[in-house]
Amino acid sequence: MNRIYLDYNASTPVDPRLIKVFLKHIEEGWGNPSSLHFHGQRSRRQLEQSRETIAHFFKVKPQEIIFTSGGTEGAALLIQGILLKSPAAHVISSEIEHACVDETLKEFKKRGASITLLPTGKWGAVSPEEVEKAIGPETRLITLMAVNNETGVMTDLESIAAIAQAADIAFIVDGVAWLGKDRIRLPQGISGAFFSGHKIHAPKGVGFCICREHLKLSPLFIGGGHEFNRRAGTENLLGIVALAEAVTLLEHEQEGMIAHMRQLRDVFEEKLLTGLRNVIINGAGSRVCNTSNLAFLGIDGETLLIRLDREGISASHGSACASGALEPSRVLVKMGIPLSQARSSLRFSIGYTTTQHEIEEAVGIIIRVVEQLHCGRGHVHVKKV
Repeated sequence: MNRIYLDYNASTPVDPRLIKVFLKHIEEGWGNPSSLHFHGQRSRRQLEQSRETIAHFFKVKPQEIIFTSGGTEGAALLIQGILLKSPAAHVISSEIEHACVDETLKEFKKRGASITLLPTGKWGAVSPEEVEKAIGPETRLITLMAVNNETGVMTDLESIAAIAQAADIAFIVDGVAWLGKDRIRLPQGISGAFFSGHKIHAPKGVGFCICREHLKLSPLFIGGGHEFNRRAGTENLLGIVALAEAVTLLEHEQEGMIAHMRQLRDVFEEKLLTGLRNVIINGAGSRVCNTSNLAFLGIDGETLLIRLDREGISASHGSACASGALEPSRVLVKMGIPLSQARSSLRFSIGYTTTQHEIEEAVGIIIRVVEQLHCGRGHVHVKKV
């Protein structure tokens, strides 16, 4: 069976060009970057070259790049790093943040923080006007995702960053679903942002934060002066070098990648919307180039997901971090989408390695399976737990 992978928002295969870099540094980059001898200093140079590469891409200072293990740690480093200093602070966020942000804010609410979670409606992103209205005298933090990982809807970061800067409030951005899917510009009003390597064809277990020099954080890990005293622990140099190479590929090829993914996504949606009845795109706001969250009305989403997997198509019912729970997407429900529509929805996400042939083949399979399910054939029993 020829499998078609349409779940790039969950994870991406490691680019073969990165594998070559990774293997080279297994042999050469095994020294501890904190050691003063030859092997350590060779690794130190590789570490700092990687930091400079990523800083150049984002047009920030190298010392504002902090390497982490991925998006969840990045969220913790930036959000907890601020709130540990101000546990009773007021925080503004949205109802549809990733679990790594949502659960962190719930924990700090137990500790005395005041949390305002703004609704997004069916648009799929908060408005700058609502953010500005929510600011109060105790507001110390605004934290929002640049792009929703389930719908692909983009937040108006420029406007919100200007509001945060004028009010002198820290603004932390979840950039995990943004990087590689849209051109990135970080306004000065963004105090910090976090990203994950495995979403851009780098290995799992490595990521980074952009942390502006003025942002004062309490470190999560204590025990060494690594990463400018902001993240103790010997750096994952192999992962970092591969991550920097992935960012280099983006810098050189991003325009073509984005155009390719957008063209395939648009073809995918057009063919499904014309080939099937009762298909709805979830999220009315502007979206990044690769994400389609589609409701197949009258079809159970879990059943469709399982049938498509049997036919060789990998998609998802929502965020990968919520897998295993046979419940409708929390994001879609919080957007005000009816429960029946949320239950019938799947997310398809395209990568720069996806081909036109794969999209055309996937569309044919999806139409056939949906029509069979509408006719009552090919039903798969899903046990609710």
